[in-house]
Amino acid sequence: MGKATDISIKEISSESRAYQYRLPMKFGGRVVEDCTLLRCQVSVTTGGSRKKIVGIGEMTMGNAWAWPSKIPAPLTLKLLLELAERLVDHARALGPCGDPLQITHLLAHDREAIAADFAKERNLTEPIPKLAVMLAASPLEAAIHDAFGRAHNRNSFDLMTSEFLNQDLSAYLGEEYAGMYPDRFLSPKPKPTMPLYHLVGALDPLSDDDLRTRIGDGLPETLEQWLQTDGISHLKIKLAGNDLDWDVGRIIEVNRVADRVSPERKWRVSLDFNEQCPNEDYVLDLIERIERLSRPALDRVQYIEQPTPRDLTQRTEMTVHRIARLRPIVIDESLTDLESLRLARQRGYTGIALKACKGQSECLLMAAAAAHQQMFMCVQDLTCIGGAFLHSASLASRLPGVAAIEGNGRQYCPAGNEPYMAAYAPMFRVRYGTIPTQLLDGVGLGFQWQPM
Repeated sequence: MGKATDISIKEISSESRAYQYRLPMKFGGRVVEDCTLLRCQVSVTTGGSRKKIVGIGEMTMGNAWAWPSKIPAPLTLKLLLELAERLVDHARALGPCGDPLQITHLLAHDREAIAADFAKERNLTEPIPKLAVMLAASPLEAAIHDAFGRAHNRNSFDLMTSEFLNQDLSAYLGEEYAGMYPDRFLSPKPKPTMPLYHLVGALDPLSDDDLRTRIGDGLPETLEQWLQTDGISHLKIKLAGNDLDWDVGRIIEVNRVADRVSPERKWRVSLDFNEQCPNEDYVLDLIERIERLSRPALDRVQYIEQPTPRDLTQRTEMTVHRIARLRPIVIDESLTDLESLRLARQRGYTGIALKACKGQSECLLMAAAAAHQQMFMCVQDLTCIGGAFLHSASLASRLPGVAAIEGNGRQYCPAGNEPYMAAYAPMFRVRYGTIPTQLLDGVGLGFQWQPM
């Protein structure tokens, strides 16, 4: 038996738009120079009303991250967009009714089978990864949560309670969570401000000496310029994971630039290996060398991100228990469901990286599980632009254990933020290293969507 507050999906539409990066980004051995933003719009009704309420969700289709493949990147992007439309068709045909967790759980139950059928129709030589399927579904999932909030003229995060949800977390996470609802693990209001993690990509120039060609668009063009302009104090460094000398040198040089800009600033650094490390010893050797060369550089490392391959059922001998004794180590690409979280904990991971591109419901559930198990949490980016970034920041601002928000869209693809500058410029123009997440306390996912 449902509640009077349940929503019913009546109409769904989607559209996409491509953007060119102002400079290339390199991570995990891959170089990305553009992105495509996918938007879903959902019309819902609630109770006995015929009035249709519209919810929206957006996400950048990061195929290079979600679907690394021998298939050319333009083709995997095209397939992702086609799969997203197939998932929309499925939801449209079902016309489900319930609360957002119920509806998205129902849709998630079928999407891997839909993806498998789609791959067979397209004669693909490899299955579509689960992570890519989640990415394709994420704009629709966000739109459903947004619509739920707008249908009740409330912030969607405020509705994750027993008053509005038909089932507690045990329906999704097991009996250990009986009697618990997501609001137990959420803040009642967004954090007023949050530090922003600035990305240092593997190709990014650190100082003027590294510049080969100037962009000349008025924005900073080196790490040093960004740190001076935005007052950044949190840095995420993309590393090779298979070239120890380069990785160590990169970390040391980034720290030198930071100290040159502001030696008194309280720097925080995260290290991202994008699954490229051959073994745990690689990371331990890197930590040892950093400590010898610059103890302050090591002291600034807040957490380390997934060095192991994303398929946790393979390379079972590759654990991270020894790294975890030194720093929190978070699982990212491998985190796709509760079982993967359990496997990650067995391998030694002590934290999780949440991403809105994996789905709003999935983030809420994994955040609850991680908080219940007292794991470290961070919210990360997928070069989210415009509303996708505001969604990601809204999520981060509601999770008590998350200390900072990652956002690199302003670095690589500021054109995607332009529609939001009139209403939300402070969210994209960083000052003193922080953004005012208190702006994200509106209805739906917390902000007003703008035309694409």
